[in-house]
Amino acid sequence: MSGWLDGRRALVVGGGSGIGRAVVDAFSEEGARVAVLERDVDKCAALIEALPEVPVTAGDATTREANDEAVAATITAFGGLDVLVNCVGIFDFYRGLMDLDADLIDEAFDEMFRTNVKSHLHSVRAALPALRDCKSRGSPGVVLLTESTSAYYAGRGGVLYVSSKFAVRGLVTALAHELAPDVRVNGVAPGGTLNTDLRGLHTLGLNSLRLDDTPGREAELAGRVPLQVALSGKDHAWSFVFLASERSRGITGGVVHPDGGIGVKS
Repeated sequence: MSGWLDGRRALVVGGGSGIGRAVVDAFSEEGARVAVLERDVDKCAALIEALPEVPVTAGDATTREANDEAVAATITAFGGLDVLVNCVGIFDFYRGLMDLDADLIDEAFDEMFRTNVKSHLHSVRAALPALRDCKSRGSPGVVLLTESTSAYYAGRGGVLYVSSKFAVRGLVTALAHELAPDVRVNGVAPGGTLNTDLRGLHTLGLNSLRLDDTPGREAELAGRVPLQVALSGKDHAWSFVFLASERSRGITGGVVHPDGGIGVKS
């Protein structure tokens, strides 16, 4: 691949680590100019040091204010915005309904859906005027939301995580219908991923746990899928590149599944 995203201006929400950071790198390699919204100040500092050409906004993607600020910074730096990517997410470490203290359900639900769903709504809403302007220049704007294998198969997370990712799947469908023909909206549904900083719910006392620290994770990921591969954020990033490019100009409301073929597993 070379220059698939030449001239594109992108904002990656949650671009400080894991899949989001891999998307930043892949987009840059393919010719895009990329900005980032990231909550973690240490990750922001690392991005600025490694990629000084990337405008970085430090803020909480679950808020309107942070998304508005990041979109404004992108437009100021690049003169517009063509592609919005949201990679924000939080995990529940496979907690089933009976694993949840009834007294914590309200708070845990709010934290999960605020992070995994509301952040997507805020980022799309903030970016929408700029993305719609793309159509007047001959090409629709692009929104890419991060779903998950969990949006299609039970057991790939707990009840809160799985239901939140089904909600993101619904956002892709609803927004693709609502925003056409001005904006294309698609999803990427990664399978289990190596080298991420995906953490658990603070409400459940899981925020210090990283999914990537699970013992034997690489072998476990490879063993669960037909292709017997353990994929990294970099592997997933190329699906985002394709959907952001003109090669996918006829696709909206769709999803790419970089998951090792779990859907054909018997």
